[in-house]
Formats: sequence, C-alpha cells, structure tokens
Amino acid sequence: MPEETNKINEGTRGPENTVYIGKKPTMNYVLAVVTQFNSGMPEVTIKARGNAISRAVDVKEIVLNRFLPNVKEKAIKTSSEELVNEDGTRSKVSAIQITLIK
Repeated sequence: MPEETNKINEGTRGPENTVYIGKKPTMNYVLAVVTQFNSGMPEVTIKARGNAISRAVDVKEIVLNRFLPNVKEKAIKTSSEELVNEDGTRSKVSAIQITLIK
C-alpha cells in the first residue's frame, strides 16, 4: 500500500507574507499579521474580497493601533474581480489589498 503524504493544496498557497481574510474571527488574522512581522518579514500584505473587506480594515487598524505602532501603512489597492458562480454566471466582487511595512 503506497504511503500517503500530507501535501494538501501544495503550490496553491500565496506568498508567505500575505494574509488572506475570510470568515474567522478578526483576532485570528491580527495574530497572523503580528506573527509574520515578529518572524522577520519586513512587509506583510492583507488581502480580502467582498464582505471580508471590512474585516481586513479592522485587522489593519488593530495591528497598527494596538500591537505594532512602529508599523506603517505602505499602500492600499482596491480592485474588482470577476468570478464564475456555480451556475455558470459571472459576477464582479470588490477586492482590497493592504500592504504594511516595518
């Protein structure tokens, strides 16, 4: 019997210094950003789409005001992405990318 490996979604993850915002509690993402900076990353990017955009802004504000006051906001980019729904129709979703730098 061949040995199974734990390489789920290998190669589909983004760069190490990127935190993708989803439906988890806000503090989970704050911890992820703070951990990235504490591990030596000079720059961390926060990305979100749709309803998670407000959570991404909350994460940025908590990181800057409570945990890492020496970190600065480098850039905020907004965009629109076109997604294909399960029924085959296309819809546009807003996206945000917030870059923080030490």
